[in-house]
Amino acid sequence: MSGLRDNLPEAVYAAAQVRAIDRAAIDGLGILGYELMSRAGRFAFDVLRRRWPEARKLVVYCGAGNNAGDGYVVARLAHAAGLSVRVEAAAPPERLGGDAQRAWQDARGAGLSAEPFDAAAEPSRFAADVVVDALLGTGLARTVEGRFADAVDRINESRAPVLAIDVPSGLDADTGWPLGRAVRATVTATFVGLKQGLFLGAGPDYCGEIEFSDLAVPPEASAGLAPSMRRMRLESLKAVLPPRARTAHKGTNGRLLLVGGAPGTAGAIRLAAEAALRVGAGLVYVATDRDSAGTVLGGRPELMCRPVARAEDLDPLLEVADGVVLGPGLGRSEWSRALWRRVVAADRPLVVDADGLNLLAELGGAERTSAAGWVLTPHPGEAGRLLGSDAEAVQRDRLGSVRELAARHRATAVLKGACTLVASRERDVRVCDYGNPGMGTAGVGDVLAGVVGGLLVQLRDVGTAARTGVLLHARAGDDAAAEGGERGLVAGDLFPALRRWSNPR
Repeated sequence: MSGLRDNLPEAVYAAAQVRAIDRAAIDGLGILGYELMSRAGRFAFDVLRRRWPEARKLVVYCGAGNNAGDGYVVARLAHAAGLSVRVEAAAPPERLGGDAQRAWQDARGAGLSAEPFDAAAEPSRFAADVVVDALLGTGLARTVEGRFADAVDRINESRAPVLAIDVPSGLDADTGWPLGRAVRATVTATFVGLKQGLFLGAGPDYCGEIEFSDLAVPPEASAGLAPSMRRMRLESLKAVLPPRARTAHKGTNGRLLLVGGAPGTAGAIRLAAEAALRVGAGLVYVATDRDSAGTVLGGRPELMCRPVARAEDLDPLLEVADGVVLGPGLGRSEWSRALWRRVVAADRPLVVDADGLNLLAELGGAERTSAAGWVLTPHPGEAGRLLGSDAEAVQRDRLGSVRELAARHRATAVLKGACTLVASRERDVRVCDYGNPGMGTAGVGDVLAGVVGGLLVQLRDVGTAARTGVLLHARAGDDAAAEGGERGLVAGDLFPALRRWSNPR
């Protein structure tokens, strides 16, 4: 469904910001709240019909609040279309207020009833072609318990596809972390503004595919609101990577030095170095251990490999380099530490990855920064070490963590994982919702480091190189998965697609 993803808006908001847009539309622009609820229900029902055109039997789980109101609108529309609809109410509908109460009254007036949800009921009575989750909305701030927890479990036990309305019930709309338990949706139909929790934490696992409608709310409703994040857009590649001048040559396309490849880990620096070539770096030097040199050069004679025994051996390479990638396969030996210190002291534009990050956590803090600009590329475990926490703490607050990394190290921070985040020290955050689980395999992170480094020496801007590199890398991974599937994908499978995406048309 990449075409739908391409059509999602760029701006991503905190839940409170989306509620503010809602309120501005109602109070400032005169759009009735029930009109917005009706539009949301109509959009969700249209998504259901388009995604599952053969569906004839629905079970709609409604809770409390406006999310339930959306669900009652969906149920009414489905009933009017001739579908068999069963409504399971986790909260008594007569206790609903405002627009949600009106949605229930309209559904009841159309001939629908609502059955009180019973966790002890025989599961067969809940059989459906599609299940609609309208239990809990974006305002949830505590652990899901009681009848609502049982209803979430019932939905997740269903063998039918699940359409979640606005956010999967139980998912924190800001952090993307399940509040005790959450619905695992097949598709999430979300409205007014994209919620950041759909892209953070475990959100991508719970929301499935995202479909979005602004419900025809005019742009002025969000005037003055700065999005918490912005999605990366494929069209940006054409502006950043235009066709080269006819007179371009290897010297004008940048000189990149990669430092790493301790004995037994030559593959990491080899993958990173080839990735830099594949995205167009003009000259790629590799400084590595003598025992790794043969592996680095094997099958890729375009690389210029220099065995280094001492830190001082780096000096001639650092002198000519326009940028450095430090860390793939570097290790944590005394040799590794000596090379790390030498590179950091040279004050070159720098991409720090893998053991380069572990040594940063061990040997230096915020004072170990570069006037020339750094890009840090940690996975959650490495980010936890840099922040003095752990991987789970990072995952529970990915947005806060990536901002803190950028601020603490005065760098551009790339927090890898599902929906990789890129934060600048100015607190601008971009999110990449391309990529796939097949990329969770050895060497793919090394390829990313090489991609960012190869772009850095061409673009001469660390932020642009990091954002563009993350997007190129993710799209290359998607292309590789499309050719043969996610399982079994290896890092080298990205190389052909990296070259294609580096030459956008």
